[in-house]
Amino acid sequence: MTIPVDRRAVLMALAASTAAGLVATGGSDALAAAELKLGAPETFSFDALRQMAKRMAAEPYVGPGRPAPDIVSKIDYEAWGKIHFNNEHAVFADGPERFPITFFHLGMFFQKAVKLYLVEDAEAREIIYNQTYFDMPADSIARKVPEGAGFAGLRFQEARDGKLDWHKNDWVAFLGASYFRAIGELYQYGLSSRGIALDVAVDRPEEFPDFTRFYIDGESGDTVTVYALLEGPSIVGAYKFLMTRGKGVVMDIEQALFLRADIIRFGIAPCTSMYWYSETVKPTAADWRPEVHDSDGLAMWTGWGEHLWRPLNNPPRTMASAFADQNPKGFGLLQRDRVFDHYLDGVYYDRRPSLWVEPIGQWGKGAVQLVEIPTNDEIHDNVVAMWVPETPAKAGTEANFRYKLHWLADEPYPTPLARCVATRLGNGGQPGRPRPKGVRKFMVEFLGGPLVSLPFGQTPEPDLWASRGTFSDYRITEAVPDGVPGHWRTQFDLIVSGTDPVEMRLQLKLGKQVLTETWLFQYHPF
Repeated sequence: MTIPVDRRAVLMALAASTAAGLVATGGSDALAAAELKLGAPETFSFDALRQMAKRMAAEPYVGPGRPAPDIVSKIDYEAWGKIHFNNEHAVFADGPERFPITFFHLGMFFQKAVKLYLVEDAEAREIIYNQTYFDMPADSIARKVPEGAGFAGLRFQEARDGKLDWHKNDWVAFLGASYFRAIGELYQYGLSSRGIALDVAVDRPEEFPDFTRFYIDGESGDTVTVYALLEGPSIVGAYKFLMTRGKGVVMDIEQALFLRADIIRFGIAPCTSMYWYSETVKPTAADWRPEVHDSDGLAMWTGWGEHLWRPLNNPPRTMASAFADQNPKGFGLLQRDRVFDHYLDGVYYDRRPSLWVEPIGQWGKGAVQLVEIPTNDEIHDNVVAMWVPETPAKAGTEANFRYKLHWLADEPYPTPLARCVATRLGNGGQPGRPRPKGVRKFMVEFLGGPLVSLPFGQTPEPDLWASRGTFSDYRITEAVPDGVPGHWRTQFDLIVSGTDPVEMRLQLKLGKQVLTETWLFQYHPF
Protein backbone atom coordinates (compact mmCIF):
# COMPACT_ATOMS: atom_id res chain seq x y z
CA MET A 1 0.00 0.00 0.00
CA THR A 2 1.03 3.64 -0.20
CA ILE A 3 0.41 7.17 0.93
CA PRO A 4 -1.18 6.92 4.38
CA VAL A 5 -1.48 10.69 4.45
CA ASP A 6 -5.01 12.05 4.61
CA ARG A 7 -4.88 14.28 1.55
CA ARG A 8 -7.95 16.26 2.64
CA ALA A 9 -6.15 17.27 5.84
CA VAL A 10 -3.08 18.29 3.86
CA LEU A 11 -5.07 20.24 1.29
CA MET A 12 -7.14 21.93 3.98
CA ALA A 13 -3.93 22.74 5.82
CA LEU A 14 -2.50 24.40 2.73
CA ALA A 15 -5.74 26.28 2.16
CA ALA A 16 -5.94 27.41 5.76
CA SER A 17 -2.35 28.61 5.81
CA THR A 18 -2.85 30.45 2.54
CA ALA A 19 -5.23 32.79 4.33
CA ALA A 20 -2.50 33.59 6.84
CA GLY A 21 1.11 34.58 6.39
CA LEU A 22 4.39 32.89 7.31
CA VAL A 23 8.11 33.99 7.76
CA ALA A 24 10.71 35.84 5.62
CA THR A 25 13.95 37.85 5.33
CA GLY A 26 16.71 38.70 2.90
CA GLY A 27 20.31 39.34 3.81
CA SER A 28 21.52 40.27 7.29
CA ASP A 29 19.58 43.57 7.45
CA ALA A 30 16.37 41.91 6.38
CA LEU A 31 16.90 39.15 8.94
CA ALA A 32 17.28 41.69 11.66
CA ALA A 33 14.16 43.51 10.51
CA ALA A 34 12.20 40.26 10.59
CA GLU A 35 13.51 39.60 14.11
CA LEU A 36 14.29 35.98 13.38
CA LYS A 37 16.38 34.10 15.89
CA LEU A 38 19.36 32.48 14.15
CA GLY A 39 21.89 29.89 15.17
CA ALA A 40 25.64 30.06 14.79
CA PRO A 41 27.00 30.14 11.21
CA GLU A 42 28.13 26.85 9.63
CA THR A 43 30.08 26.40 6.42
CA PHE A 44 27.73 25.12 3.70
CA SER A 45 27.85 23.84 0.13
CA PHE A 46 25.95 21.22 -1.85
CA ASP A 47 29.07 19.07 -1.96
CA ALA A 48 29.29 19.27 1.84
CA LEU A 49 25.64 18.21 2.07
CA ARG A 50 26.39 15.22 -0.17
CA GLN A 51 29.28 14.22 2.04
CA MET A 52 27.06 14.56 5.11
CA ALA A 53 24.47 12.27 3.53
CA LYS A 54 27.11 9.72 2.56
CA ARG A 55 28.56 9.71 6.08
CA MET A 56 25.13 9.38 7.69
CA ALA A 57 24.26 6.41 5.48
CA ALA A 58 27.04 4.46 7.19
CA GLU A 59 25.67 5.29 10.63
CA PRO A 60 22.59 3.98 12.48
CA TYR A 61 19.33 5.69 11.57
CA VAL A 62 18.17 8.28 14.09
CA GLY A 63 15.53 10.20 12.17
CA PRO A 64 13.88 13.57 12.79
CA GLY A 65 13.03 14.70 16.27
CA ARG A 66 9.49 14.78 17.65
CA PRO A 67 9.60 17.75 19.99
CA ALA A 68 7.17 18.03 22.89
CA PRO A 69 5.06 15.07 21.70
CA ASP A 70 2.51 15.43 24.50
CA ILE A 71 1.83 18.98 23.32
CA VAL A 72 2.20 18.70 19.54
CA SER A 73 -0.06 15.63 19.34
CA LYS A 74 -2.89 17.73 20.81
CA ILE A 75 -2.66 20.45 18.15
CA ASP A 76 -5.50 18.96 16.10
CA TYR A 77 -6.73 20.29 12.79
CA GLU A 78 -9.01 22.88 14.37
CA ALA A 79 -6.29 24.19 16.67
CA TRP A 80 -3.68 24.05 13.91
CA GLY A 81 -5.90 26.03 11.57
CA LYS A 82 -6.00 28.91 14.06
CA ILE A 83 -2.21 29.23 14.05
CA HIS A 84 -1.10 31.74 11.42
CA PHE A 85 2.40 32.82 10.65
CA ASN A 86 2.89 36.55 10.94
CA ASN A 87 3.86 37.91 7.52
CA GLU A 88 6.05 40.51 9.13
CA HIS A 89 8.46 37.69 9.92
CA ALA A 90 8.44 36.27 6.40
CA VAL A 91 11.89 35.70 4.97
CA PHE A 92 12.42 38.28 2.21
CA ALA A 93 9.21 40.10 3.12
CA ASP A 94 11.02 43.39 2.50
CA GLY A 95 13.64 42.28 -0.02
CA PRO A 96 16.04 42.18 -1.60
CA GLU A 97 14.68 38.86 -2.92
CA ARG A 98 11.30 38.73 -4.68
CA PHE A 99 9.72 35.62 -3.18
CA PRO A 100 8.93 35.76 0.55
CA ILE A 101 9.23 32.46 2.42
CA THR A 102 6.82 31.34 5.12
CA PHE A 103 6.78 28.37 7.50
CA PHE A 104 4.31 25.75 8.75
CA HIS A 105 3.77 25.09 12.44
CA LEU A 106 4.04 21.64 14.00
CA GLY A 107 0.78 19.85 14.77
CA MET A 108 -1.02 16.53 15.11
CA PHE A 109 -0.67 15.74 11.39
CA PHE A 110 2.92 17.01 11.15
CA GLN A 111 4.75 16.01 14.34
CA LYS A 112 8.26 15.54 12.95
CA ALA A 113 10.49 18.59 13.23
CA VAL A 114 12.15 20.08 10.17
CA LYS A 115 15.21 22.29 10.56
CA LEU A 116 15.36 25.38 8.34
CA TYR A 117 18.55 27.25 7.46
CA LEU A 118 19.34 30.47 5.63
CA VAL A 119 22.40 30.40 3.39
CA GLU A 120 24.46 33.52 2.72
CA ASP A 121 28.06 33.75 1.53
CA ALA A 122 28.57 29.95 1.80
CA GLU A 123 27.41 29.96 5.43
CA ALA A 124 24.20 28.49 6.82
CA ARG A 125 22.43 29.65 9.99
CA GLU A 126 19.52 27.75 11.49
CA ILE A 127 16.25 29.63 12.00
CA ILE A 128 15.31 28.97 15.62
CA TYR A 129 11.61 28.35 16.22
CA ASN A 130 9.90 30.88 18.43
CA GLN A 131 6.16 31.13 18.96
CA THR A 132 6.28 34.90 18.44
CA TYR A 133 6.59 34.19 14.70
CA PHE A 134 3.00 32.92 14.77
CA ASP A 135 -0.33 34.48 15.61
CA MET A 136 -2.38 32.07 17.73
CA PRO A 137 -5.24 32.25 20.25
CA ALA A 138 -4.30 33.14 23.80
CA ASP A 139 -5.45 29.71 25.02
CA SER A 140 -3.79 27.71 22.20
CA ILE A 141 -1.92 24.66 23.44
CA ALA A 142 0.72 25.52 20.84
CA ARG A 143 1.94 28.25 23.19
CA LYS A 144 3.51 25.45 25.23
CA VAL A 145 5.78 24.33 22.36
CA PRO A 146 9.34 25.17 23.48
CA GLU A 147 11.70 27.49 21.64
CA GLY A 148 13.88 25.69 19.11
CA ALA A 149 11.32 22.94 18.47
CA GLY A 150 11.54 23.32 14.70
CA PHE A 151 8.94 23.67 11.99
CA ALA A 152 6.68 21.37 9.98
CA GLY A 153 7.71 22.73 6.58
CA LEU A 154 7.98 25.81 4.40
CA ARG A 155 6.51 27.43 1.36
CA PHE A 156 7.37 30.13 -1.16
CA GLN A 157 4.92 33.00 -1.60
CA GLU A 158 4.23 34.71 -4.91
CA ALA A 159 6.55 37.55 -5.91
CA ARG A 160 6.24 40.79 -3.99
CA ASP A 161 6.15 42.62 -7.33
CA GLY A 162 3.77 40.14 -8.99
CA LYS A 163 0.11 40.46 -9.94
CA LEU A 164 -1.05 38.32 -6.99
CA ASP A 165 -1.00 39.35 -3.34
CA TRP A 166 1.92 37.42 -1.90
CA HIS A 167 0.37 37.50 1.57
CA LYS A 168 -2.42 35.21 0.34
CA ASN A 169 -0.83 33.22 -2.49
CA ASP A 170 2.05 30.75 -2.58
CA TRP A 171 3.51 28.63 -5.39
CA VAL A 172 5.56 25.85 -3.73
CA ALA A 173 5.03 24.02 -0.44
CA PHE A 174 7.14 21.36 1.30
CA LEU A 175 5.05 19.70 4.01
CA GLY A 176 5.05 16.17 5.42
CA ALA A 177 7.67 13.40 4.94
CA SER A 178 9.32 14.10 1.55
CA TYR A 179 6.16 15.42 -0.09
CA PHE A 180 6.10 18.69 -1.98
CA ARG A 181 3.77 20.33 -4.46
CA ALA A 182 3.64 23.33 -6.72
CA ILE A 183 0.91 25.42 -8.22
CA GLY A 184 0.22 25.04 -11.91
CA GLU A 185 -0.43 27.70 -14.51
CA LEU A 186 -4.16 27.57 -13.62
CA TYR A 187 -3.36 28.70 -10.04
CA GLN A 188 -4.43 25.53 -8.25
CA TYR A 189 -2.65 22.96 -6.14
CA GLY A 190 -3.39 19.30 -6.86
CA LEU A 191 -1.11 16.29 -7.09
CA SER A 192 2.23 16.01 -5.28
CA SER A 193 5.73 14.80 -5.86
CA ARG A 194 8.07 13.13 -3.38
CA GLY A 195 11.78 13.02 -2.85
CA ILE A 196 11.73 9.23 -3.27
CA ALA A 197 9.27 6.32 -3.18
CA LEU A 198 10.49 3.16 -1.44
CA ASP A 199 8.77 -0.23 -1.69
CA VAL A 200 5.37 0.95 -2.87
CA ALA A 201 2.92 -1.97 -3.07
CA VAL A 202 5.33 -4.80 -2.26
CA ASP A 203 5.09 -7.54 0.37
CA ARG A 204 6.51 -5.37 3.14
CA PRO A 205 5.54 -1.95 4.54
CA GLU A 206 6.29 1.08 2.40
CA GLU A 207 8.95 3.39 3.81
CA PHE A 208 8.40 7.14 3.97
CA PRO A 209 11.71 9.01 4.41
CA ASP A 210 11.62 12.60 5.62
CA PHE A 211 13.15 15.83 4.47
CA THR A 212 14.73 16.80 7.80
CA ARG A 213 16.67 19.91 6.77
CA PHE A 214 16.12 22.67 4.22
CA TYR A 215 18.76 25.20 3.26
CA ILE A 216 17.31 28.34 1.66
CA ASP A 217 19.76 29.97 -0.74
CA GLY A 218 19.48 33.01 -2.99
CA GLU A 219 17.47 33.89 -6.07
CA SER A 220 18.32 34.60 -9.68
CA GLY A 221 15.48 36.27 -11.56
CA ASP A 222 12.46 33.97 -11.25
CA THR A 223 14.52 31.06 -9.89
CA VAL A 224 15.08 30.19 -6.23
CA THR A 225 17.52 27.61 -4.86
CA VAL A 226 16.80 25.22 -2.00
CA TYR A 227 18.82 22.28 -0.69
CA ALA A 228 17.38 19.43 1.36
CA LEU A 229 18.57 16.47 3.40
CA LEU A 230 16.50 13.28 3.18
CA GLU A 231 16.63 10.67 5.95
CA GLY A 232 15.03 7.25 6.25
CA PRO A 233 15.84 3.84 7.75
CA SER A 234 16.98 2.60 4.33
CA ILE A 235 18.32 5.75 2.67
CA VAL A 236 19.96 9.14 3.06
CA GLY A 237 19.90 11.72 0.28
CA ALA A 238 21.11 15.19 -0.65
CA TYR A 239 18.87 17.29 -2.92
CA LYS A 240 19.25 20.51 -4.85
CA PHE A 241 16.12 22.28 -6.12
CA LEU A 242 16.28 25.09 -8.69
CA MET A 243 12.66 26.25 -8.80
CA THR A 244 11.45 28.71 -11.43
CA ARG A 245 8.12 30.53 -11.25
CA GLY A 246 6.94 31.21 -14.78
CA LYS A 247 3.80 30.18 -16.66
CA GLY A 248 3.63 27.36 -14.13
CA VAL A 249 6.52 26.02 -12.07
CA VAL A 250 9.60 24.19 -13.31
CA MET A 251 11.96 22.46 -10.88
CA ASP A 252 15.44 21.33 -11.83
CA ILE A 253 16.26 18.63 -9.26
CA GLU A 254 19.61 17.00 -8.57
CA GLN A 255 19.79 14.18 -6.05
CA ALA A 256 22.51 11.98 -4.58
CA LEU A 257 21.10 8.91 -2.81
CA PHE A 258 23.00 6.61 -0.43
CA LEU A 259 21.36 3.29 0.45
CA ARG A 260 21.49 1.77 3.92
CA ALA A 261 19.44 -1.28 2.94
CA ASP A 262 18.17 -3.19 -0.09
CA ILE A 263 15.07 -1.72 -1.74
CA ILE A 264 12.63 -3.88 -3.70
CA ARG A 265 10.86 -1.08 -5.62
CA PHE A 266 13.13 1.97 -5.91
CA GLY A 267 10.91 4.78 -7.20
CA ILE A 268 12.65 7.80 -8.73
CA ALA A 269 10.78 11.09 -9.35
CA PRO A 270 7.47 9.78 -7.98
CA CYS A 271 4.23 11.58 -8.86
CA THR A 272 1.41 11.05 -6.37
CA SER A 273 -2.23 11.78 -7.16
CA MET A 274 -5.88 11.01 -6.51
CA TYR A 275 -8.27 9.26 -8.89
CA TRP A 276 -11.70 8.21 -7.65
CA TYR A 277 -13.79 8.02 -10.82
CA SER A 278 -14.30 9.69 -14.20
CA GLU A 279 -16.47 9.24 -17.29
CA THR A 280 -14.69 5.92 -17.88
CA VAL A 281 -16.36 4.05 -15.02
CA LYS A 282 -18.63 5.62 -12.40
CA PRO A 283 -20.38 3.45 -9.77
CA THR A 284 -24.10 4.09 -9.61
CA ALA A 285 -24.89 7.00 -7.26
CA ALA A 286 -21.36 6.99 -5.80
CA ASP A 287 -21.44 10.78 -5.60
CA TRP A 288 -23.39 13.67 -7.04
CA ARG A 289 -20.45 14.95 -9.11
CA PRO A 290 -19.84 13.59 -12.62
CA GLU A 291 -16.07 13.13 -12.01
CA VAL A 292 -13.66 13.36 -9.07
CA HIS A 293 -9.92 13.20 -9.73
CA ASP A 294 -6.73 15.26 -9.63
CA SER A 295 -5.32 13.37 -12.63
CA ASP A 296 -7.01 11.26 -15.29
CA GLY A 297 -4.11 9.54 -17.01
CA LEU A 298 -0.45 8.58 -17.21
CA ALA A 299 1.36 9.97 -20.25
CA MET A 300 4.71 8.58 -21.43
CA TRP A 301 7.21 9.55 -24.09
CA THR A 302 9.44 6.52 -24.53
CA GLY A 303 13.12 6.40 -25.31
CA TRP A 304 12.28 5.20 -28.83
CA GLY A 305 9.88 8.08 -29.41
CA GLU A 306 6.41 6.59 -28.89
CA HIS A 307 3.78 8.64 -27.06
CA LEU A 308 1.56 6.54 -24.77
CA TRP A 309 -1.62 7.39 -22.86
CA ARG A 310 -2.89 5.16 -20.07
CA PRO A 311 -6.19 6.28 -18.47
CA LEU A 312 -6.19 5.81 -14.70
CA ASN A 313 -8.29 3.22 -12.88
CA ASN A 314 -9.81 2.84 -9.46
CA PRO A 315 -9.14 -0.92 -9.44
CA PRO A 316 -10.84 -3.60 -7.34
CA ARG A 317 -7.47 -4.36 -5.70
CA THR A 318 -4.02 -2.80 -5.61
CA MET A 319 -2.44 -3.05 -9.06
CA ALA A 320 1.12 -2.36 -10.19
CA SER A 321 1.82 -1.92 -13.91
CA ALA A 322 5.27 -1.65 -15.48
CA PHE A 323 6.07 -0.04 -18.85
CA ALA A 324 9.61 -1.08 -19.78
CA ASP A 325 11.80 1.57 -21.38
CA GLN A 326 15.35 2.72 -21.89
CA ASN A 327 16.42 6.34 -21.45
CA PRO A 328 12.83 7.66 -21.30
CA LYS A 329 12.18 11.13 -22.64
CA GLY A 330 9.48 11.81 -20.06
CA PHE A 331 6.38 10.71 -18.20
CA GLY A 332 3.79 12.23 -15.94
CA LEU A 333 0.33 12.23 -14.41
CA LEU A 334 -1.88 14.64 -16.33
CA GLN A 335 -5.27 16.25 -15.91
CA ARG A 336 -6.49 16.45 -19.51
CA ASP A 337 -10.17 17.05 -18.85
CA ARG A 338 -10.46 20.83 -18.32
CA VAL A 339 -14.25 21.25 -18.57
CA PHE A 340 -15.79 22.58 -15.34
CA ASP A 341 -19.16 20.98 -16.09
CA HIS A 342 -17.47 17.57 -15.97
CA TYR A 343 -16.77 18.14 -12.25
CA LEU A 344 -19.25 20.76 -10.95
CA ASP A 345 -17.11 21.14 -7.85
CA GLY A 346 -16.08 24.30 -6.03
CA VAL A 347 -12.57 22.90 -5.43
CA TYR A 348 -11.86 23.21 -9.18
CA TYR A 349 -10.65 19.79 -10.21
CA ASP A 350 -10.70 21.17 -13.75
CA ARG A 351 -7.77 23.46 -12.84
CA ARG A 352 -5.52 20.92 -11.13
CA PRO A 353 -1.95 20.92 -12.50
CA SER A 354 -0.40 18.23 -14.63
CA LEU A 355 3.04 17.02 -13.55
CA TRP A 356 5.61 15.99 -16.15
CA VAL A 357 8.98 14.39 -15.34
CA GLU A 358 11.77 15.20 -17.79
CA PRO A 359 14.88 13.05 -17.20
CA ILE A 360 18.22 14.80 -17.66
CA GLY A 361 21.04 12.57 -18.84
CA GLN A 362 20.85 8.84 -19.54
CA TRP A 363 18.68 6.94 -17.07
CA GLY A 364 19.39 3.58 -18.70
CA LYS A 365 17.07 0.59 -18.58
CA GLY A 366 14.09 0.37 -16.29
CA ALA A 367 10.36 0.96 -16.32
CA VAL A 368 7.79 3.62 -15.64
CA GLN A 369 5.72 1.92 -12.98
CA LEU A 370 2.15 2.83 -12.09
CA VAL A 371 0.57 1.78 -8.80
CA GLU A 372 -3.19 2.16 -8.42
CA ILE A 373 -4.94 1.55 -5.09
CA PRO A 374 -8.69 1.15 -4.56
CA THR A 375 -10.50 4.06 -2.94
CA ASN A 376 -14.10 4.95 -2.17
CA ASP A 377 -13.48 8.63 -1.46
CA GLU A 378 -11.35 11.57 -2.52
CA ILE A 379 -9.52 12.05 0.78
CA HIS A 380 -6.61 9.69 -0.01
CA ASP A 381 -4.02 9.85 -2.75
CA ASN A 382 -4.20 6.42 -4.38
CA VAL A 383 -2.03 6.69 -7.51
CA VAL A 384 1.75 6.71 -7.85
CA ALA A 385 3.80 6.91 -11.07
CA MET A 386 7.60 6.64 -10.90
CA TRP A 387 10.73 5.47 -12.68
CA VAL A 388 12.17 2.20 -11.35
CA PRO A 389 15.70 1.40 -12.60
CA GLU A 390 16.46 -2.10 -13.83
CA THR A 391 19.62 -2.23 -11.69
CA PRO A 392 18.73 -3.55 -8.21
CA ALA A 393 18.92 -1.01 -5.38
CA LYS A 394 21.39 -2.59 -2.95
CA ALA A 395 22.66 -1.51 0.45
CA GLY A 396 25.94 0.38 0.29
CA THR A 397 25.38 1.73 -3.22
CA GLU A 398 25.00 5.31 -4.45
CA ALA A 399 22.50 6.55 -7.03
CA ASN A 400 22.55 9.95 -8.72
CA PHE A 401 19.69 11.33 -10.77
CA ARG A 402 18.79 14.67 -12.28
CA TYR A 403 15.45 15.65 -13.75
CA LYS A 404 13.00 18.48 -14.25
CA LEU A 405 9.47 18.63 -12.94
CA HIS A 406 7.03 20.66 -15.04
CA TRP A 407 3.92 21.75 -13.10
CA LEU A 408 1.73 22.95 -15.97
CA ALA A 409 -1.75 22.62 -17.42
CA ASP A 410 -0.49 20.13 -19.99
CA GLU A 411 2.62 18.14 -20.84
CA PRO A 412 5.44 20.43 -22.05
CA TYR A 413 6.30 18.31 -25.12
CA PRO A 414 2.97 17.10 -26.57
CA THR A 415 2.82 14.59 -29.37
CA PRO A 416 2.11 15.87 -32.91
CA LEU A 417 -0.36 12.98 -33.23
CA ALA A 418 -3.98 13.06 -32.16
CA ARG A 419 -4.39 12.63 -28.41
CA CYS A 420 -6.85 10.53 -26.46
CA VAL A 421 -9.39 12.79 -24.76
CA ALA A 422 -11.90 10.30 -23.34
CA THR A 423 -12.36 6.62 -22.55
CA ARG A 424 -15.88 5.35 -21.89
CA LEU A 425 -17.18 1.89 -21.01
CA GLY A 426 -20.66 0.41 -21.30
CA ASN A 427 -22.60 -2.76 -21.95
CA GLY A 428 -21.63 -4.52 -25.15
CA GLY A 429 -23.86 -5.41 -28.05
CA GLN A 430 -26.05 -3.30 -30.30
CA PRO A 431 -28.94 -0.99 -29.31
CA GLY A 432 -32.36 -2.60 -29.67
CA ARG A 433 -30.99 -6.12 -29.27
CA PRO A 434 -30.42 -8.24 -26.16
CA ARG A 435 -27.14 -7.30 -24.47
CA PRO A 436 -24.91 -10.39 -24.14
CA LYS A 437 -23.18 -11.20 -20.87
CA GLY A 438 -19.40 -10.99 -20.67
CA VAL A 439 -19.24 -8.35 -23.40
CA ARG A 440 -17.99 -4.84 -22.66
CA LYS A 441 -18.23 -1.89 -25.02
CA PHE A 442 -15.40 0.64 -25.27
CA MET A 443 -15.67 4.12 -26.73
CA VAL A 444 -12.31 5.87 -27.14
CA GLU A 445 -12.09 9.48 -28.37
CA PHE A 446 -9.13 11.15 -30.09
CA LEU A 447 -8.64 14.79 -30.99
CA GLY A 448 -6.26 16.84 -33.13
CA GLY A 449 -3.07 15.97 -34.98
CA PRO A 450 -3.42 14.38 -38.41
CA LEU A 451 -7.13 13.77 -37.79
CA VAL A 452 -7.75 17.49 -38.38
CA SER A 453 -6.53 17.30 -41.98
CA LEU A 454 -7.84 13.84 -42.83
CA PRO A 455 -8.88 13.72 -46.51
CA PHE A 456 -12.64 13.88 -47.10
CA GLY A 457 -14.17 10.43 -47.19
CA GLN A 458 -11.22 8.77 -45.44
CA THR A 459 -11.96 6.84 -42.24
CA PRO A 460 -9.22 5.75 -39.83
CA GLU A 461 -8.91 2.08 -38.96
CA PRO A 462 -8.43 0.91 -35.36
CA ASP A 463 -5.34 -1.21 -34.68
CA LEU A 464 -6.45 -3.20 -31.62
CA TRP A 465 -4.78 -5.68 -29.28
CA ALA A 466 -5.79 -7.35 -26.01
CA SER A 467 -3.84 -9.68 -23.74
CA ARG A 468 -6.83 -12.03 -23.59
CA GLY A 469 -10.38 -12.24 -24.86
CA THR A 470 -11.58 -11.49 -28.38
CA PHE A 471 -12.99 -8.48 -30.19
CA SER A 472 -16.39 -8.77 -31.85
CA ASP A 473 -16.92 -7.82 -35.47
CA TYR A 474 -19.06 -4.88 -34.35
CA ARG A 475 -16.70 -1.88 -34.61
CA ILE A 476 -17.39 1.72 -35.61
CA THR A 477 -14.96 4.57 -36.17
CA GLU A 478 -16.57 7.92 -36.89
CA ALA A 479 -16.19 11.65 -36.50
CA VAL A 480 -17.80 12.88 -33.29
CA PRO A 481 -20.89 14.89 -34.36
CA ASP A 482 -19.94 18.05 -32.45
CA GLY A 483 -18.51 20.10 -35.30
CA VAL A 484 -14.99 20.05 -33.82
CA PRO A 485 -12.39 19.33 -36.54
CA GLY A 486 -10.26 16.27 -35.88
CA HIS A 487 -12.51 14.85 -33.16
CA TRP A 488 -12.99 11.12 -33.81
CA ARG A 489 -14.10 8.15 -31.80
CA THR A 490 -13.93 4.43 -32.20
CA GLN A 491 -16.14 1.89 -30.46
CA PHE A 492 -15.64 -1.84 -30.16
CA ASP A 493 -16.76 -4.78 -28.03
CA LEU A 494 -14.47 -7.03 -26.01
CA ILE A 495 -15.66 -10.53 -25.19
CA VAL A 496 -13.89 -11.93 -22.14
CA SER A 497 -14.55 -14.37 -19.29
CA GLY A 498 -13.18 -14.45 -15.77
CA THR A 499 -12.08 -11.51 -13.62
CA ASP A 500 -8.37 -11.33 -14.38
CA PRO A 501 -7.35 -7.92 -15.78
CA VAL A 502 -7.00 -7.44 -19.51
CA GLU A 503 -4.25 -5.25 -20.98
CA MET A 504 -5.38 -3.40 -24.11
CA ARG A 505 -3.75 -1.28 -26.81
CA LEU A 506 -5.20 0.89 -29.59
CA GLN A 507 -4.03 3.24 -32.34
CA LEU A 508 -5.94 4.79 -35.22
CA LYS A 509 -4.21 4.43 -38.58
CA LEU A 510 -4.74 5.34 -42.21
CA GLY A 511 -2.98 2.59 -44.09
CA LYS A 512 0.46 2.41 -42.49
CA GLN A 513 0.31 5.98 -41.20
CA VAL A 514 -0.19 6.23 -37.45
CA LEU A 515 -2.63 9.05 -36.66
CA THR A 516 -2.89 8.89 -32.88
CA GLU A 517 -0.86 8.36 -29.77
CA THR A 518 -1.06 4.84 -28.35
CA TRP A 519 -3.98 4.24 -26.00
CA LEU A 520 -3.26 1.68 -23.29
CA PHE A 521 -5.86 0.43 -20.84
CA GLN A 522 -6.17 -2.11 -18.05
CA TYR A 523 -9.70 -3.47 -18.02
CA HIS A 524 -11.05 -5.26 -14.94
CA PRO A 525 -13.95 -7.55 -15.92
CA PHE A 526 -16.73 -7.99 -13.40
